[in-house]
Amino acid sequence: MKSVSISGSLRENVGKKDAKAQRVQGMIPCVIYGGKEQKTFVVEESLFRNLIYTPEVKFVELSLDGQTYKAIIQETQFHPITDKLLHVDFLEVIDNKPITIEIPFKIKGTSPGVLKGGSLSKKVRKLKVRGLLENVPEDITADISNLDIEDVIRISDINIDNLTIIDNPNKVIVSVNQTRNVVATEEGEEGAEEGAEAPAEA
Repeated sequence: MKSVSISGSLRENVGKKDAKAQRVQGMIPCVIYGGKEQKTFVVEESLFRNLIYTPEVKFVELSLDGQTYKAIIQETQFHPITDKLLHVDFLEVIDNKPITIEIPFKIKGTSPGVLKGGSLSKKVRKLKVRGLLENVPEDITADISNLDIEDVIRISDINIDNLTIIDNPNKVIVSVNQTRNVVATEEGEEGAEEGAEAPAEA
């Protein structure tokens, strides 16, 4: 998994009034927990551009008070009207301690069912996995080259070394659905076959 480096400054005062003042100055109040102690701090809003506003999932190398912490974003808060970033919670990553994180789910290949006129349905954008940070890939990719009409890929069909997908194994995440075009084509082929088999009139 890719990483991004961010520097923060410890907050001297904690409270709604101070948080609002920090935001006016272009700083985002944050907290990091999961390690020996919880710390509150602020980070320049612009530094989140390549971390939050991107489809990629990255872990953070956070420089804070002379120390560097490995962390992942656990939760974000946005203004309900302006959608402006208000607060970020970081979870400190401890060596040899599993984490739970969502990573992008992608597909590759060409489905024979789609070539026949079927409709491809990708039902999830991300999959939640649990494991050590060192084993978490940038994304999970499924090959659809063998998917025909009415075929599906379920969670149980995805295998990732040293990681567990946190979801129902029977959940369908990709399917190729039959469409009206496929039905019409099949009916047309059947009609043509029946016509070919009919005996010629004398």
